[in-house]
Amino acid sequence: MPLVVADTGPLHYLVLTGDIELLPKLFERVLVPQVVRDELANAEAPQAVRDWIARAPGWLDVRPAHPGADDVAVAKLDEGERAAIALALAVKAELVLMDDREGVGIARGRGLAVTGTLGVLDLAARRGLIDLAAAFERLKARPSTTGRDCSMRCWRGTPPGAAESDHETWGLQDRGIPPRRPAVGPVLLSS
Repeated sequence: MPLVVADTGPLHYLVLTGDIELLPKLFERVLVPQVVRDELANAEAPQAVRDWIARAPGWLDVRPAHPGADDVAVAKLDEGERAAIALALAVKAELVLMDDREGVGIARGRGLAVTGTLGVLDLAARRGLIDLAAAFERLKARPSTTGRDCSMRCWRGTPPGAAESDHETWGLQDRGIPPRRPAVGPVLLSS
């Protein structure tokens, strides 16, 4: 199983859509920096998210902050994204779960493979764990706490062709898991 580090966004949305238990089925264990845990527990987070992190499952491994989280190049990112990138680099993670476009770009620029909420859902569908169209509908139905459309925030972090390169990076092609079909996301997620 690949070593995976998660930022707040994918965990937040997977809890809200009821798909959070896909993560241990896909990755066995997910590492998060303490600041991501704190963001999930923040009073402004939805109650379901706060309840979930208060009873964090055993597969979620919370780690202390790593040096590098204050790197000038990532200063424009929020604290959770900075900490997730720093942790991923420190532990040599094979995959980062992150939805934020700028964070995704910086992580990829540092050689990290990145996918977001939609990539997780897509991989779960390819493994026969969920119906992808139904999962997208659940995601679209969730209101965004920032006032922006959740599904488009998740999608925009995955530039065209990224799914294919992520599959190559993770070695998923070698495991018989084909890359995501690029047309699926924008067609199903258009508002």
